[in-house]
Amino acid sequence: MIRANLVRSLILFATATILAGSTASAVGPLQFYSVTPCRLMDTRGPVGVDGGPALSNGETRSFAVYGSNARGCGIPSDGTVMAVSLNVTVATPTYYGHLTVWPYNTTLPTVSTLNFPGAEPAIANGAIVPLTVNPSFQISARPTLGGVGGNVHLIVDITGYFK
Repeated sequence: MIRANLVRSLILFATATILAGSTASAVGPLQFYSVTPCRLMDTRGPVGVDGGPALSNGETRSFAVYGSNARGCGIPSDGTVMAVSLNVTVATPTYYGHLTVWPYNTTLPTVSTLNFPGAEPAIANGAIVPLTVNPSFQISARPTLGGVGGNVHLIVDITGYFK
């Protein structure tokens, strides 16, 4: 029994030593760069390009990744960013629905980014959104089938980018 425990301990030690010595690397054309989560927009705030009002049922809005929206989020504006990592939060919706986030000036996808129930205080989901020539993304909120509209507040934090 003691010998089995010694062998097991040696195997675990050897495995840990090998794993500790290895370095993580990414394979592919893009690298992910994390940033401290940074508020890109919040419709609960004053009316403006990165603020209110709440998003109405069926309404689509565009939000820029650079400029006044970025608020110094640390996203390079040199045209090399290919996609952004977002945390999208829905707050106080007045209807059951879904939210879709997609690249600016492209066709609305048929999939949702976040589904939400009415009267939910807040619910969030992560999304990776490719950027087009215009480094912006679009958000649309729609009711579930047969549902009626209302409005919903949106909060979007940027958590990183792909370059």
